[in-house]
Amino acid sequence: MTIAEVPARLAAAADASLRWYPGGPYDLVRTLRPLLRGNSDPSFAAEGGVIWNAFTTAEGTATLRLSPAGSPEMEHRVDVQAWGPGAAAAVAAAPRLLGAHDDWSAFDEPVFHATLPRMVREARRRSLAVRLPSSGRMVDQLVPIILEQKVTVIEARRGYRYLLHRFGSPAPMAGSLAPAGLALAPTAAQWLQVPSWEWHKAGVGPQRSATVMRALRSAVALERLAELTALEAAAKLQTIPGIGIWTAAEVVQRTHGCPDSISVGDYHLAAYVGAALTGRRIDDAGMLRLLEPWAGHRQRVVRMIQSSGFRKPTFGPRMTIQDHRRH
Repeated sequence: MTIAEVPARLAAAADASLRWYPGGPYDLVRTLRPLLRGNSDPSFAAEGGVIWNAFTTAEGTATLRLSPAGSPEMEHRVDVQAWGPGAAAAVAAAPRLLGAHDDWSAFDEPVFHATLPRMVREARRRSLAVRLPSSGRMVDQLVPIILEQKVTVIEARRGYRYLLHRFGSPAPMAGSLAPAGLALAPTAAQWLQVPSWEWHKAGVGPQRSATVMRALRSAVALERLAELTALEAAAKLQTIPGIGIWTAAEVVQRTHGCPDSISVGDYHLAAYVGAALTGRRIDDAGMLRLLEPWAGHRQRVVRMIQSSGFRKPTFGPRMTIQDHRRH
């Protein structure tokens, strides 16, 4: 079987499918990378530029396969196939997930573009195929982001993997081509059933697990935040004890594709942005002042700095990995 035959066979066997045209260059892996909780996220798999994602929709579970195609000589597209009871809903939401509503035209407008630092302009020139994704799935984004509060990314993602392997479910079957081990994250109801000792085994402290439980007791209302603007959704999230500006910003960047939200309170971000744009360390207040001229597009600016390959010098001690399982 040739590579060209694979999408046709899958489309025929899928419960739902579509072909999405981004209308220009498109980089699937770089666009969706912020949604993955590391390379070992059990709910995602990336194989040769093809991305698989398993998740639960309002209609049921789904396995989604996203395959890019196209070249400078032909129109770019993404072939979308889905399996499972939630296949139709997953396919219907795929264009939003892929960044169909992400509009860079104001950012690229010549007068505005000329105000950007050279690093950002150059990164944008090399990243025209990147979009900001909008998953629209509040619970799926909120839980792993809460787990990343005030701990290292390594520690948080290790705990998240443990919990998904322990309490997640196998993804709906998608034939022999589906990657082994692809798993559904627990639903809100399933997260609420995780006992305290399992959070402990995952290395998740009681403050973070309590925040997850508190947030998910209103899971239905939580999912409705996807229909609000990013600003409104972030404000509503922050009414939940334990969810502050950092968590809310990290969530709406992924659920709404918010082009402006900044992760104030991040352990590294302010120093990173300051080093990139001024050559010196700054705090959160300084970062907000520095990014103010590009209000409305501050997250785009940050993404372009990250895409530039810039690495900041080490200014101080690294955050240490805590092991709550020993207490």
